[in-house]
Amino acid sequence: MQLQDILYSQGFGTRRVCAGLVQHGWVETARLDQGASFSPCTDASLDFDTADLRLRIQGVEWQYHAKAYVMLHKPAGTECSQKPSTYPSIYTLLPAPLRQRPCKSAIQGVQAVGRLDQDTTGLLLLSDDGQFIHRMSSPKKHVPKVYRVTAKHPVDELQIAKLLEGVVLDDDPKPVRAAACTVVDSHSLDLTLTEGKYHQVKRMLAAVGNRVEQLHRSRIGALDLPSDLAPGQWKWLSDEDLLRLTSLP
Repeated sequence: MQLQDILYSQGFGTRRVCAGLVQHGWVETARLDQGASFSPCTDASLDFDTADLRLRIQGVEWQYHAKAYVMLHKPAGTECSQKPSTYPSIYTLLPAPLRQRPCKSAIQGVQAVGRLDQDTTGLLLLSDDGQFIHRMSSPKKHVPKVYRVTAKHPVDELQIAKLLEGVVLDDDPKPVRAAACTVVDSHSLDLTLTEGKYHQVKRMLAAVGNRVEQLHRSRIGALDLPSDLAPGQWKWLSDEDLLRLTSLP
């Protein structure tokens, strides 16, 4: 693939802009299998094998990814929207190339796999792979998601039983139930859901006579939010991470 096309595919601007970056000497390339020693390139039409290709653009290193799969530790006070209404968008926490990657859809860049409320924290996936987004977010796929719930009132066994048995929400006569529910302490529990209805956790807790004070998503499928990923930070999903997500039945 030509270097200008590689840069374009990674979100570094239009092909004209990417060609200009190369011609000005602002792009260096390296191969992981060759010791990752960077060397400058000023020929935008030069072909490169993208396998294990690393780039350095204006001093910033970037590894080539044909598709983007990333996780974000969503902090409180952020919205999962390209056009937020009140709070900053989670997309402002990502580098420009991830926001500008060319896509076949009208919206460029990676997209959040589902949404978390503005005050909800925790694990959020983003990708530019439409099939992956559908696989992870479709209610029919029953991908389990684990939430740590901090409740206003003490959590008792009757509430747990009702959550596991199923509660009726005001917009659907069919009961929704937790796939699992584990008491952590007097005011918190771990709730596992396989659906994704609007404000589902908050409405389920309200239906059993309690109230959510804090909500944090700690796991999607078999993938846990890393303890060393601070709020607001992001990282690429590894092959092992993707396997944990896509190997679900």
